Amino acid sequence: MATALFIKREDFVRNTIVDGSVDQDKYQQFIKGAQIMHIRNYLGTDLYDKISNDIIAGTMAADYQYLLNEYIQPMLIHFTMVDYLPFANYALKNGGVFKHSSETGETASKEEIDYLVQRHRDQAEYYAQRFVTYMTHNYLKYPEYRSNTNEDIRPDREVTFNGWVL
Repeated sequence: MATALFIKREDFVRNTIVDGSVDQDKYQQFIKGAQIMHIRNYLGTDLYDKISNDIIAGTMAADYQYLLNEYIQPMLIHFTMVDYLPFANYALKNGGVFKHSSETGETASKEEIDYLVQRHRDQAEYYAQRFVTYMTHNYLKYPEYRSNTNEDIRPDREVTFNGWVL
């Protein structure tokens, strides 16, 4: 079964520090990975598949579009950054693993990258908590949220939100 990405390149670039000149091939797999590992965990298999199929078919109902726009996409954007940032500075080529450098900038330290990752994790968890709270009160609008059976992933309703530390 084909899986549609829940965000577009424009959504990702517009809502992160990723520059528009960054080749989409550098982060596309991180969007897909974050969607599968993090988002499906909160949606469960059936709701995840429903939204993916609706995107592919172009048949998204208003309630599902609202869920996607208000909760799922912000979560996905920030979970993608959590997964992408540690790898953003590296490339694997024929000669080995290379670290990018810039003539006009300074490479961020590990501590700075860790800080950015944590900030995005906090934001992703914030949106995840909002999603879980919304679904707790509105699950009847989305029957797929509670229809998972057998080996399906059941929605994770626990979010560990550590809050923001300045």
